[in-house]
Amino acid sequence: MFDLPTRSGPRPVTTGLEVPHDQLDQFSPPAIRAALVKEAASLPGVFTGPSQVSEPSSLALRLHEPRGPWEAFLHPSRDEFGHIHRAGFMHVTVPPPLMAELAEGGWAERHPISLRAAWPDTIVMLYAPRDEAELAVAVAVLRASWQQATTETE
Repeated sequence: MFDLPTRSGPRPVTTGLEVPHDQLDQFSPPAIRAALVKEAASLPGVFTGPSQVSEPSSLALRLHEPRGPWEAFLHPSRDEFGHIHRAGFMHVTVPPPLMAELAEGGWAERHPISLRAAWPDTIVMLYAPRDEAELAVAVAVLRASWQQATTETE
């Protein structure tokens, strides 16, 4: 779908069982995280604030006019399509065709909450970008998520 490069270095260490938050061993440098936040806030119709579905210190990416399908949002919210944690990684919904590409390239893992039947299986944890090249990948994924959340379905 995006023809992403393979992410360099080892996969961040998480438990694989609980919702990963700041126990990750890899972080975004402050300038990289700030650039990711700036990019997210510049998307049309997006507003930010404390997450309503995660830690309040996570920066929610919400829409004034959400139009996407149920799978495009972090539940129980119907307008938060992702959030950026202090460490720089994102919990974000992605179009289903992108999920395998992200996992195979070492960019993301499926969010453990998506294993519950009541939650969409489109939620991933996108690892924190560590440099400009990785920031470009994170921005592409962010835009794909935003596109999914703003596109009306029939």
